Amino acid sequence: MRGRHRPLGRDGGPVTARGTPHRGLKRRLADGERLRGVLLRLPSETLVEMTGVAGLDFVVVDCEHGPADLTLLQHHLTAAAAQGLDVLVRVGSAEPALALRCLDLGAAGLIHPHVDGPEDARRAVAASHYPPLGERGFATYSRAGRFGAVTAAEHVAASRETLVVAMVETRRACDAADAIAGTEGVDAVLVGPADLAADCGFPEPGVVDALASRAHDAARANGRAVMAIVPGLDAALAAERAGARLVVYNLAHVLLDTLRSLTAPGTADATGDPV
Repeated sequence: MRGRHRPLGRDGGPVTARGTPHRGLKRRLADGERLRGVLLRLPSETLVEMTGVAGLDFVVVDCEHGPADLTLLQHHLTAAAAQGLDVLVRVGSAEPALALRCLDLGAAGLIHPHVDGPEDARRAVAASHYPPLGERGFATYSRAGRFGAVTAAEHVAASRETLVVAMVETRRACDAADAIAGTEGVDAVLVGPADLAADCGFPEPGVVDALASRAHDAARANGRAVMAIVPGLDAALAAERAGARLVVYNLAHVLLDTLRSLTAPGTADATGDPV
């Protein structure tokens, strides 16, 4: 089981099944680490397990665009726990009830889409944390509370490790990036380039890149981590050189590129045309 579901150690942090301290994503970021994970839109516990075997740090389960429901999410969380992986969940916008249930199931954090200004950022934080920082409903009999096996104080202490990521996906959001990143309780900023391009009328790539850079600069200026979703290793390295500390591989893109690479140049398909 994940350390975040167990009684706390002497330092107030969660511990693993062996009683050793578990360093979750939020703590590892605070320690200056760069972390890599995968974005999972293809519901599969096996892919979660493979992510852990490959040595990556976390999984993002997409409950906004992906087909995963809460039952599948729990299966993914169980598979991730066996591999020592943390799980972040991208929830739909303005869905505090879904955010609550994801956290009660044991998600390590939430990615909130369509954060266009500080009010949206405050709502995201409110849905992600218990009072006084937030407004999350309290229950100790959830999976995250080890079904009541931990005290309320321990559960609250462990919940402070919840990672809150604000997605910036419009020109308006980029203009407000400093206020968004400066909101108490926001830990990281993720630019959604596809939605940003759509919001801007699909301009030249340089326009979107400049807006994204503005948002990233605001995140770093406020001491927040930059998250980036990338299609492969070269893009991951470029994102890290640019300052990203949470790099997420789009697993569907990686798998499709890998399958395409298995098609040997010069072979032909059923029509006789070169592949």
